[in-house]
Amino acid sequence: MKKARIVLFTLAVCLLTAVCAWASADGAEGPNWKNFILRSINFALVVGVVWWVAGKKIASTFGGRRLSIENQLADLEERKAAAQKRLADVEHSIANLEAERAQILGDYKAQGEALKASIVKAAEEQAERIKSQALLSAEQESKAAADALRVEMADKIIEAAQGLLAKKLTAEVQDKLVDDALGKVVLN
Repeated sequence: MKKARIVLFTLAVCLLTAVCAWASADGAEGPNWKNFILRSINFALVVGVVWWVAGKKIASTFGGRRLSIENQLADLEERKAAAQKRLADVEHSIANLEAERAQILGDYKAQGEALKASIVKAAEEQAERIKSQALLSAEQESKAAADALRVEMADKIIEAAQGLLAKKLTAEVQDKLVDDALGKVVLN
């Protein structure tokens, strides 16, 4: 039914166009209706044959094109929705950018303070170790100096005692001391 309307409408437009063209002609005689009708029939037959031979292909081409356009429009709508969503996400992230920046700065400051505290603690511990090592080293050096002083004093006392004994000790007293020492050794 719809096809018949389209065909009738097309024929009516063709007839009206032809009548207007003949009406504007300079000839005094009227239109040659026989020639016009034959040409219209010829035209209708050519269109009918073309439609019969390639009508389905033409219709499927235009139908396929229509489906392709519909698919492209649907795809564009989907892409538009996705782009709007991404735009909303970007706007949201831009809105939160200042808060994120403040949070990142706060995190870095906290990390810096923690690092500073650990460095100060390590330096204090190292200073304590150095102090304790210095005290220990000073004690050891003072002991070594005291021991060296004792050894030196003992050596001087021994030298002084030897000098006194050498002055007061005679050969007879020396022989008597040797004999007493040997007697004690033999008896024990």
